[in-house]
Amino acid sequence: MDEARHLIGRRPLAAAGAFAARRRFGRGVTNALLILALGMLFVPVLTMAEISHHNPVLLVHGIKDDARKMEPMARYLHSQGWDARAMSLHPSWGQKGLDVLAGQVADFVRANYSSHQRIDLVGFSMGGLVCRYYLQRLGGLDRVQRYVSISAPNRGSILAWLIQNPGCRQMRPGSAFLRDLATDEGRLSTIEFTSLWTPYDAIIVPSHSSVMPEARNVKMQVLCHPLMVWQKNCMAEVAKALREPLKTQGEMQKQCLAAGSPFLR
Repeated sequence: MDEARHLIGRRPLAAAGAFAARRRFGRGVTNALLILALGMLFVPVLTMAEISHHNPVLLVHGIKDDARKMEPMARYLHSQGWDARAMSLHPSWGQKGLDVLAGQVADFVRANYSSHQRIDLVGFSMGGLVCRYYLQRLGGLDRVQRYVSISAPNRGSILAWLIQNPGCRQMRPGSAFLRDLATDEGRLSTIEFTSLWTPYDAIIVPSHSSVMPEARNVKMQVLCHPLMVWQKNCMAEVAKALREPLKTQGEMQKQCLAAGSPFLR
């Protein structure tokens, strides 16, 4: 009988111990979930903090294309910490002048970035000339800190003679449009300007038309024009250009003089 009473007396104690253990376990699970939730909230903050170290990047496609052409590069840059987006030019087959398309770039910048936000710009092929007009004629030099030109016909392409429309006429060697941009192209020395080109380009003819005295010219061993925005080594070179430190005033003046231009912003 005494043993039975002893066992009965131990049951409440055991139950109380089990209850306390369950409470401790519950608190542990709750704390773990709280830490996990806070961690999940903190991850986007870290990601945005990383992105904020770079300027936002706007990508501009070439002839007969739209934003989808530049999306692989935008995704690559985003994976490397950039806020990168691509815009579409309308129409993109040269039916309108490149100066008109540059106005669309200016409108996109005003609509998507705050007035004090400095950005970086990447232009492919025809988009490279559209970007240059935006920079040199529409106030882009006041907004853009780095410009990467990819296989742009800066001195024109003889293939532009095959198409009779306003945009292609402007891309012909010696066109009034290109002569006008050449008058103060030295102003491009006031930003970090990189030009990627390939000697195997069959669209930009001659291929060295992409080379600019104001730019850091990078020759890529890429076999054809479209791959300049799709090959990983080109994407990596664009990312490298977007990491370039900004020039000092002395460096700007030196590069302008080397390019034979007195123009400074």
